[in-house]
Amino acid sequence: MKNNSLLYKFYYQWWKNIDKSIFLLITLLFIIGLFFSLVSTSLIASDKLDTNSYFFFFKHLIYICIGIFIIFIFSSINTNQLFKYSVILFFISLFSLFLVPIIGAEVKGSKRWIDLFFLPRFQPIEILKPFLIIMLSTILCSKKVSNLYLKYLISIFIVSIISLLLIMQPDIGQTLLVVFSWAVLIFTSGINIFFLFAFSLFVLSLIIYLIIYVPKFDYIQSRISSFFDRETGTHNFQSDKAIESITSGGFFGKGIGEGTLKNRVPEAHTDYIISVISEEFGVVAIILILLLFLIFIYMVFKKINFEKSEKVKLVLIGCISLILMQATIHIGVNIRLFPTTGMTLPFLSYGGSSIVSISILSGIILNLTKRKMNY
Repeated sequence: MKNNSLLYKFYYQWWKNIDKSIFLLITLLFIIGLFFSLVSTSLIASDKLDTNSYFFFFKHLIYICIGIFIIFIFSSINTNQLFKYSVILFFISLFSLFLVPIIGAEVKGSKRWIDLFFLPRFQPIEILKPFLIIMLSTILCSKKVSNLYLKYLISIFIVSIISLLLIMQPDIGQTLLVVFSWAVLIFTSGINIFFLFAFSLFVLSLIIYLIIYVPKFDYIQSRISSFFDRETGTHNFQSDKAIESITSGGFFGKGIGEGTLKNRVPEAHTDYIISVISEEFGVVAIILILLLFLIFIYMVFKKINFEKSEKVKLVLIGCISLILMQATIHIGVNIRLFPTTGMTLPFLSYGGSSIVSISILSGIILNLTKRKMNY
């Protein structure tokens, strides 16, 4: 009875202090993703895998349950403990990223996943990204190092290592996302704009050089070529089918289960989930989803205005910018603004690593936006 009482008290304190609006919005986005996982993967499972038609749905449900538990853990601990454990988890995640070229599982010509006998397949960069935000913010706000440019140099060194490991996989999409997150944090910390511009120009030039002259990145060159040449390219086929689905769905969609994109394009329930939703439920559904994302971003930024700690401000800005950029890239690919990147949509896309990553980010956001307590 005493243990139950302590557990109830702990849960009550957690619920009392978190921002309920942000938590309920996160939960709503997960539920929406679960629903669309059901309608977009049931036929795939039954037709292609010859198994239970709800195979992907139940798997997605398990991932979300794990995600909710992760959110609870990360949002309930002391903020100082959160920062301390996040730095440790950053180095563990970075080590797993080092292992990808050695023991990584190759899928469609890329080594981005680790498949261990005691763990399901996961993508280390997805786990690393939330902790990278905290690590960079810790460095930029460190009082032990007084020289601001030394802090920038250390942060550049860390981001360069991660970017190099991602380029080896190769994964240019995640590389750009990591560099963008770093640029947002550096810009927010008050760096000289000319220094930031010069470094960004250098990174962009390096990426262009790799794409054009290094044979390992021929696949990126072919994606870019097919993006501009509408007549050729399998990736162009995927993008064309995605935008056709959005157009054919109209304002209110064809109706639940009536979409065809999920059977015509591989990984539609991850890379093209927005197109799948638009085809069956219409542009109205997409507008409502985008509105939920905008409300979520607004609510977090509103909290930042009342925060006094520079480190907490940086972490919140980094987390919300990462979510915003990833959603923008995903939607941009679906409406053919960007070449195919394989970027998932936060909260909604199917995928264990993606759900765990967004759950960690959500837990961090809830921790740093909750009402302050005396521990």
